[in-house]
Amino acid sequence: MDMISEGRARVYLSKDVFYNPKMSSLRDISVTFLKAVSAKNKRVLDATAATGVRGIRYALESGAKEVTLLDMNRKAAKMAQKNVKLNKLRLKVINQSLQQFASQHKGSFEFIDYDPFGSPAPNIYDLMRISWDGTILMITATDTAVLCGAHEAACVKIYGSKPLHNELCKEAGIRILLSYTARIASQFNFGIAPLLSISDMHYMRIFIRLDYGAKNAINSVKSTGFGTFCRKCYQFRFKTGIVAQIPEMCENCGSKLEAFGALWLEKLHDNQTVSKMARIKGIPLISLIKEELDTPFFYSVPKITKNLHLPSVSHYKVMEALARKGKKATATQFDANSIKTDADSEEVIGIIRALSK
Repeated sequence: MDMISEGRARVYLSKDVFYNPKMSSLRDISVTFLKAVSAKNKRVLDATAATGVRGIRYALESGAKEVTLLDMNRKAAKMAQKNVKLNKLRLKVINQSLQQFASQHKGSFEFIDYDPFGSPAPNIYDLMRISWDGTILMITATDTAVLCGAHEAACVKIYGSKPLHNELCKEAGIRILLSYTARIASQFNFGIAPLLSISDMHYMRIFIRLDYGAKNAINSVKSTGFGTFCRKCYQFRFKTGIVAQIPEMCENCGSKLEAFGALWLEKLHDNQTVSKMARIKGIPLISLIKEELDTPFFYSVPKITKNLHLPSVSHYKVMEALARKGKKATATQFDANSIKTDADSEEVIGIIRALSK
């Protein structure tokens, strides 16, 4: 049986229990997040424990007072218990499904981590059952092909949203996941407040706080809406509301628009939380998010130059040119060589044309 070290934890590995070494960077982010939101003396549930490495790291590195490891797989629960002893900790290890666990525990945790294989959608309802006012949920989705539009029908079926299948798909996927979570949370009178949202490699992950109250729930649902995207002139527009009026033709160039949603249209991050994380640990992705303009969607400079048959242009040069015009412009986590800006598509394309000469 192999043993590895990750962070301050040591864990035994087995071929029968899932462990993904490539996700250690995500676990670094999650530990840093708990530190940033003052996890000391808080109760944490790792609802998909597997080897237990994530929950063990929370106990060792974040200062959490009480950590519970939950896994429905008997072999995983035994392995997690063995690894708890290896690290000389006293953590609860429970061999149950999330549905069984949720039927027995109401409002028991300040932090709940849910990192399933595939879509989290089927169990978000159960996460709400064990949450209370102020609970922070950390939810991972690895069904990125669905959320990114490669399987549109599946996204409509699972999340009740029409996805995008282009360069904007990762951000659209995050916003679809947030929209779905907001709708389920509202059934429990919770509103959601995104603290951090990440799309990296093959996963998407949201960190949200639940705020109890009918007004909070209604405001969250009203923060969702629909978008349109023009593949010719790259203009995107958004309409909030349950029954949003979506135009069919682009007001800028007259081309047919592609509609998508429902999706979350408010902020993806909490500036204070992200800034604290950046101070605690130098994680490149968090540093990028800290500087990223938190507005919906972005412009892919390579995509624009390719479709307009223009020479390649550095997205940094485009950002500099926009800044000289008094516009905000940053890089984005969602797509390399792309920019987020408060400038409209005509301004962006005009600068790209000028720079390409």
